[in-house]
Formats: sequence, structure tokens, C-alpha cells
Amino acid sequence: VQLVESGGGLVQAGGSLRLSCAASGRTFIGYTMGWFRQAPGKAREFVGAISWRADYADSVKGRFTISRDNAKNTLYLQMNTLKPEDTAVYYCAAKVGSPIVRTAEAYEYWGQGTQVTVSS
Repeated sequence: VQLVESGGGLVQAGGSLRLSCAASGRTFIGYTMGWFRQAPGKAREFVGAISWRADYADSVKGRFTISRDNAKNTLYLQMNTLKPEDTAVYYCAAKVGSPIVRTAEAYEYWGQGTQVTVSS
């Protein structure tokens, strides 16, 4: 499975962005799809994931929404009310099976990342 993220950029605090992750190589039905992020000098952290349900980190709950279009093999992350602390490189990831896991090591496939910068 190859994953390619897009949609990152520079936005002011309070603004919105939508990230996309296009999967190729095989259908991603049957995979849990996740979003992680990594800020400079910090560890990669879980943002959210979706299988048959969605799960979110507390820091983004109520502001971010994950969705998937299985027909298009595309994963989305709608980010609203962005804050400067949301600034990071955002990664799309995939793991086989439905249980949602919040640890990065559980995900077998990764995209190259897309930069999101939120200015204050």
C-alpha cells in the first residue's frame, strides 16, 4: 500500500484545512487508517484513526474529523479551529485489521507527510 498525503499549508489560527491521503497498490478496505503528527523536537503522536468507527486524541476531539471514501481509496482529515500547537508534519498511516490502535508502531504503511503550519 502506497500512501500520499496532500492539503497541508500555512493557515492562521482559527482557520481550517483538509488533508487528503490517497492510497494505491490495493484497496484499503479492511485496513484501519490513521493520522499522526510530529512537531519539531517532539515524538510522533496519534491524531485520530478510523476503521468502522473513529477515534481521536483528546487534543483534537471536537475540532478534527476523519472520514474515508473507500470507493476512492482516500482518507481525509478535516481540521477546524486550528491552533498554533497543531503545527506539525502530518502523516497518514495504515494497518491491517479493524481494531484502532493509537501507537505508531502498529501501523505498517506510512505516507511521506505534509506540513501544516498554523500562525498566531
